[in-house]
Amino acid sequence: MEEDYISISTLNDFIFCPYSIYLHNVYENTDESIFHATPQTQGRIAHETVDEKKSSTRKDVLQALPVYSEKYGLMGKIDVYRAKDKYLVERKYQLRQIYQGQIYQLWAQMFCLQEMGYEVEHIAFYEVSTKRTIPVNLPTYEDKQRFEQFLRSFRDYTLMQPFQPNLNKCRHCIYCNLCDKTTEDNVYQ
Repeated sequence: MEEDYISISTLNDFIFCPYSIYLHNVYENTDESIFHATPQTQGRIAHETVDEKKSSTRKDVLQALPVYSEKYGLMGKIDVYRAKDKYLVERKYQLRQIYQGQIYQLWAQMFCLQEMGYEVEHIAFYEVSTKRTIPVNLPTYEDKQRFEQFLRSFRDYTLMQPFQPNLNKCRHCIYCNLCDKTTEDNVYQ
């Protein structure tokens, strides 16, 4: 069932703040200008050429390919897969720091591609603002174990669990001003 699948795009959000996923679902059909900030707008722009399949005209380059994994219960979309080089690339507008959740997203895309029959030997982020490729190590056996534990935590999470906001994260959350868990204002005002 589709509702049992975790959207790959929410993996980093869950680590950032599990409650933000709830807020995203509450506000997803509203005017994005109410809560989107500059980083989200830049991120959308960074993905436009991939989503419209305009970042490459090469036949061996797959763009915006929907992917899924039955094993992990994941679904989403990859940005770029270079079949000839067996290279998976996730585009980000700017990467001041790479967070574990972003790496989990990249690994999830890789696991999906592999389960779908594609070979992946290299993975990387591409920073659009600097035109820089940042290679990422393929997951080890121990990494896969941690990833699977993370997915179990994601699935086991409920809104009824005690929630303690992290005020530093709240200040950087696009839903901060709409959130009932904090009185902080975000830095994007």
